[in-house]
Amino acid sequence: MAKALLALDGVSRSFGGLQAVRDVTLEVPAGSLAALIGPNGAGKTTLFALMSGFLKPDRGRIRFAGEDITGREPHRNALAGMTRTFQIVQPFAQQTVRQNIAVGAHLRLASRRAALEHAEIVAQRVGLAPHLDKPAADLTVAGRKRLELARALATGPRLLLLDEVLAGLNPTEIADMIPVVRDINAGGVTVLMIEHVMQAVMNLAGHVWVLAQGQLIAQGTPGEVTRDERVIEAYLGHGAAARLRAQEAPA
Repeated sequence: MAKALLALDGVSRSFGGLQAVRDVTLEVPAGSLAALIGPNGAGKTTLFALMSGFLKPDRGRIRFAGEDITGREPHRNALAGMTRTFQIVQPFAQQTVRQNIAVGAHLRLASRRAALEHAEIVAQRVGLAPHLDKPAADLTVAGRKRLELARALATGPRLLLLDEVLAGLNPTEIADMIPVVRDINAGGVTVLMIEHVMQAVMNLAGHVWVLAQGQLIAQGTPGEVTRDERVIEAYLGHGAAARLRAQEAPA
Protein backbone atom coordinates (compact mmCIF):
# COMPACT_ATOMS: atom_id res chain seq x y z
CA MET A 1 0.00 0.00 0.00
CA ALA A 2 1.17 3.53 -0.76
CA LYS A 3 2.43 5.64 2.12
CA ALA A 4 -0.21 7.80 3.80
CA LEU A 5 -0.25 11.36 2.51
CA LEU A 6 -2.81 12.41 5.13
CA ALA A 7 -3.27 10.72 8.52
CA LEU A 8 -5.70 11.49 11.32
CA ASP A 9 -5.24 9.97 14.77
CA GLY A 10 -8.09 10.22 17.27
CA VAL A 11 -9.35 13.57 15.98
CA SER A 12 -12.32 15.09 17.86
CA ARG A 13 -14.12 18.43 17.82
CA SER A 14 -17.08 19.72 19.84
CA PHE A 15 -19.23 22.82 19.55
CA GLY A 16 -20.70 23.49 22.98
CA GLY A 17 -22.46 20.28 23.97
CA LEU A 18 -22.44 18.86 20.43
CA GLN A 19 -19.62 16.49 19.55
CA ALA A 20 -19.41 16.99 15.79
CA VAL A 21 -16.39 14.72 15.23
CA ARG A 22 -15.48 11.96 17.65
CA ASP A 23 -12.19 10.04 17.74
CA VAL A 24 -11.69 9.77 13.97
CA THR A 25 -8.64 7.84 12.80
CA LEU A 26 -7.93 7.29 9.11
CA GLU A 27 -5.14 7.32 6.52
CA VAL A 28 -5.38 8.55 2.94
CA PRO A 29 -2.69 6.88 0.81
CA ALA A 30 -0.75 9.02 -1.66
CA GLY A 31 -2.21 8.72 -5.15
CA SER A 32 -5.57 7.38 -4.00
CA LEU A 33 -9.09 8.53 -4.87
CA ALA A 34 -11.26 8.00 -1.81
CA ALA A 35 -14.62 9.16 -0.46
CA LEU A 36 -16.15 10.19 2.84
CA ILE A 37 -19.90 9.56 2.98
CA GLY A 38 -22.68 9.71 5.54
CA PRO A 39 -25.98 11.39 6.35
CA ASN A 40 -26.45 15.15 6.63
CA GLY A 41 -25.10 16.39 9.94
CA ALA A 42 -22.68 13.47 10.28
CA GLY A 43 -19.67 15.79 10.65
CA LYS A 44 -18.13 15.36 7.19
CA THR A 45 -17.59 19.04 6.40
CA THR A 46 -16.36 19.66 9.96
CA LEU A 47 -13.80 16.90 9.40
CA PHE A 48 -12.65 18.59 6.17
CA ALA A 49 -12.31 21.87 8.07
CA LEU A 50 -10.16 20.12 10.68
CA MET A 51 -7.98 18.51 8.03
CA SER A 52 -7.40 21.75 6.14
CA GLY A 53 -6.89 24.01 9.15
CA PHE A 54 -10.11 26.03 9.14
CA LEU A 55 -10.87 24.47 12.53
CA LYS A 56 -8.58 23.16 15.28
CA PRO A 57 -9.31 19.78 16.89
CA ASP A 58 -10.01 19.53 20.60
CA ARG A 59 -8.07 16.27 20.65
CA GLY A 60 -6.03 14.17 18.25
CA ARG A 61 -3.31 14.78 15.68
CA ILE A 62 -3.27 15.42 11.94
CA ARG A 63 -0.26 14.69 9.75
CA PHE A 64 0.28 15.66 6.13
CA ALA A 65 3.22 14.30 4.12
CA GLY A 66 4.72 13.06 7.38
CA GLU A 67 4.53 16.45 9.14
CA ASP A 68 2.32 17.28 12.11
CA ILE A 69 -0.03 20.02 10.88
CA THR A 70 -2.56 19.92 13.74
CA GLY A 71 -4.19 23.35 13.91
CA ARG A 72 -1.92 24.84 11.24
CA GLU A 73 -3.43 27.72 9.26
CA PRO A 74 -5.17 26.93 5.94
CA HIS A 75 -2.84 29.10 3.84
CA ARG A 76 0.19 27.22 5.15
CA ASN A 77 -1.51 23.90 4.38
CA ALA A 78 -2.30 25.15 0.88
CA LEU A 79 1.34 26.05 0.34
CA ALA A 80 2.28 22.54 1.48
CA GLY A 81 -0.12 21.11 -1.11
CA MET A 82 -3.50 20.56 0.57
CA THR A 83 -6.42 22.42 -1.03
CA ARG A 84 -10.16 22.13 -0.49
CA THR A 85 -13.34 23.18 -2.27
CA PHE A 86 -16.54 24.33 -0.58
CA GLN A 87 -20.15 23.18 -0.81
CA ILE A 88 -21.40 26.70 -1.45
CA VAL A 89 -19.63 28.03 -4.53
CA GLN A 90 -18.80 31.73 -4.30
CA PRO A 91 -16.79 32.90 -7.32
CA PHE A 92 -15.78 36.50 -7.90
CA ALA A 93 -18.91 37.07 -9.95
CA GLN A 94 -17.83 40.13 -11.92
CA GLN A 95 -14.42 38.73 -12.82
CA THR A 96 -13.96 36.41 -15.76
CA VAL A 97 -13.51 32.68 -15.43
CA ARG A 98 -9.85 33.15 -16.37
CA GLN A 99 -9.34 35.74 -13.63
CA ASN A 100 -11.07 33.57 -11.03
CA ILE A 101 -8.80 30.62 -11.78
CA ALA A 102 -5.74 32.89 -11.77
CA VAL A 103 -6.48 33.75 -8.12
CA GLY A 104 -5.68 30.14 -7.22
CA ALA A 105 -2.62 30.13 -9.48
CA HIS A 106 -1.18 33.13 -7.62
CA LEU A 107 -0.45 30.85 -4.65
CA ARG A 108 2.65 29.71 -6.54
CA LEU A 109 3.00 32.19 -9.42
CA ALA A 110 3.82 35.82 -8.62
CA SER A 111 3.54 37.04 -12.21
CA ARG A 112 0.05 38.06 -13.32
CA ARG A 113 0.80 36.93 -16.85
CA ALA A 114 2.03 33.51 -15.68
CA ALA A 115 -1.06 33.08 -13.48
CA LEU A 116 -3.41 33.90 -16.35
CA GLU A 117 -1.57 31.51 -18.67
CA HIS A 118 -1.76 28.77 -16.05
CA ALA A 119 -5.48 29.49 -15.64
CA GLU A 120 -6.00 28.63 -19.29
CA ILE A 121 -4.26 25.28 -18.86
CA VAL A 122 -6.38 24.45 -15.80
CA ALA A 123 -9.56 25.50 -17.61
CA GLN A 124 -8.76 22.99 -20.35
CA ARG A 125 -8.47 20.23 -17.75
CA VAL A 126 -11.90 20.89 -16.24
CA GLY A 127 -13.82 21.70 -19.42
CA LEU A 128 -14.06 25.48 -18.98
CA ALA A 129 -11.88 26.58 -21.90
CA PRO A 130 -14.86 27.87 -23.98
CA HIS A 131 -15.91 30.07 -21.06
CA LEU A 132 -12.57 31.63 -20.09
CA ASP A 133 -13.57 35.20 -20.93
CA LYS A 134 -17.12 35.05 -19.60
CA PRO A 135 -18.00 36.67 -16.27
CA ALA A 136 -18.25 33.98 -13.60
CA ALA A 137 -21.77 35.26 -12.89
CA ASP A 138 -22.89 33.95 -16.32
CA LEU A 139 -21.97 30.33 -15.57
CA THR A 140 -24.57 27.66 -14.92
CA VAL A 141 -24.55 25.73 -11.65
CA ALA A 142 -22.49 23.03 -13.37
CA GLY A 143 -20.09 25.66 -14.68
CA ARG A 144 -19.66 27.16 -11.23
CA LYS A 145 -18.90 23.74 -9.80
CA ARG A 146 -16.19 23.30 -12.43
CA LEU A 147 -14.86 26.76 -11.61
CA GLU A 148 -14.62 25.91 -7.90
CA LEU A 149 -12.68 22.78 -8.87
CA ALA A 150 -10.46 24.78 -11.24
CA ARG A 151 -9.59 27.40 -8.62
CA ALA A 152 -8.48 24.67 -6.22
CA LEU A 153 -6.59 22.78 -8.92
CA ALA A 154 -4.75 25.97 -9.94
CA THR A 155 -3.00 26.01 -6.55
CA GLY A 156 -1.03 22.92 -7.57
CA PRO A 157 -2.29 20.56 -4.85
CA ARG A 158 -0.88 17.23 -3.81
CA LEU A 159 -4.14 16.51 -1.97
CA LEU A 160 -7.50 17.84 -3.15
CA LEU A 161 -10.42 17.78 -0.71
CA LEU A 162 -13.67 17.97 -2.71
CA ASP A 163 -16.73 18.93 -0.66
CA GLU A 164 -19.82 17.83 -2.62
CA VAL A 165 -18.50 18.99 -5.98
CA LEU A 166 -21.42 17.17 -7.66
CA ALA A 167 -24.22 18.58 -5.49
CA GLY A 168 -26.97 20.26 -7.47
CA LEU A 169 -26.02 18.68 -10.80
CA ASN A 170 -28.37 16.65 -12.97
CA PRO A 171 -27.49 13.07 -14.00
CA THR A 172 -25.94 14.14 -17.30
CA GLU A 173 -23.79 16.79 -15.62
CA ILE A 174 -22.70 14.28 -12.99
CA ALA A 175 -21.72 11.79 -15.69
CA ASP A 176 -19.71 14.53 -17.43
CA MET A 177 -17.91 15.49 -14.21
CA ILE A 178 -16.87 11.97 -13.16
CA PRO A 179 -14.10 11.65 -15.80
CA VAL A 180 -12.82 15.13 -14.88
CA VAL A 181 -12.26 14.05 -11.27
CA ARG A 182 -10.79 10.74 -12.41
CA ASP A 183 -8.34 12.49 -14.75
CA ILE A 184 -7.19 14.85 -11.98
CA ASN A 185 -6.38 11.83 -9.83
CA ALA A 186 -4.68 10.07 -12.75
CA GLY A 187 -2.53 13.17 -13.16
CA GLY A 188 -0.99 12.58 -9.74
CA VAL A 189 -3.31 14.43 -7.35
CA THR A 190 -4.61 12.49 -4.34
CA VAL A 191 -8.36 13.10 -4.01
CA LEU A 192 -10.63 12.76 -0.99
CA MET A 193 -14.24 13.62 -1.71
CA ILE A 194 -17.32 14.17 0.42
CA GLU A 195 -20.20 13.02 -1.72
CA HIS A 196 -23.88 12.10 -1.48
CA VAL A 197 -24.09 11.04 -5.14
CA MET A 198 -23.47 7.34 -4.67
CA GLN A 199 -23.29 6.75 -8.43
CA ALA A 200 -20.11 8.84 -8.40
CA VAL A 201 -18.74 7.16 -5.29
CA MET A 202 -19.25 3.73 -6.84
CA ASN A 203 -17.56 4.85 -10.07
CA LEU A 204 -14.66 6.77 -8.60
CA ALA A 205 -13.63 5.78 -5.10
CA GLY A 206 -11.27 2.94 -4.34
CA HIS A 207 -11.90 3.29 -0.61
CA VAL A 208 -14.80 4.76 1.36
CA TRP A 209 -15.15 5.91 4.97
CA VAL A 210 -18.64 6.23 6.42
CA LEU A 211 -19.29 8.84 9.09
CA ALA A 212 -22.44 8.96 11.24
CA GLN A 213 -23.02 11.18 14.27
CA GLY A 214 -19.38 12.22 14.16
CA GLN A 215 -17.97 8.69 14.29
CA LEU A 216 -16.59 6.38 11.64
CA ILE A 217 -18.93 3.40 11.46
CA ALA A 218 -17.48 1.55 8.46
CA GLN A 219 -14.81 1.61 5.79
CA GLY A 220 -13.85 -0.43 2.76
CA THR A 221 -14.48 -0.57 -0.95
CA PRO A 222 -17.75 0.95 -2.22
CA GLY A 223 -19.14 -2.56 -2.65
CA GLU A 224 -18.22 -3.51 0.91
CA VAL A 225 -19.79 -0.49 2.56
CA THR A 226 -23.05 -0.85 0.62
CA ARG A 227 -23.37 -4.35 2.15
CA ASP A 228 -22.64 -3.18 5.70
CA GLU A 229 -25.79 -3.24 7.82
CA ARG A 230 -24.58 -0.29 9.91
CA VAL A 231 -24.25 1.82 6.76
CA ILE A 232 -27.62 0.67 5.44
CA GLU A 233 -29.37 1.56 8.70
CA ALA A 234 -27.59 4.87 9.26
CA TYR A 235 -27.43 6.22 5.71
CA LEU A 236 -28.38 4.28 2.61
CA GLY A 237 -31.58 2.46 3.46
CA HIS A 238 -32.26 -1.04 2.17
CA GLY A 239 -33.72 0.08 -1.16
CA ALA A 240 -30.80 2.29 -2.14
CA ALA A 241 -28.28 -0.32 -1.01
CA ALA A 242 -29.98 -2.97 -3.14
CA ARG A 243 -29.99 -0.70 -6.20
CA LEU A 244 -26.28 0.08 -5.76
CA ARG A 245 -25.43 -3.59 -5.41
CA ALA A 246 -27.41 -4.33 -8.57
CA GLN A 247 -25.46 -1.63 -10.47
CA GLU A 248 -22.20 -3.12 -9.25
CA ALA A 249 -23.11 -6.65 -10.33
CA PRO A 250 -21.72 -7.71 -13.74
CA ALA A 251 -24.19 -7.80 -16.62
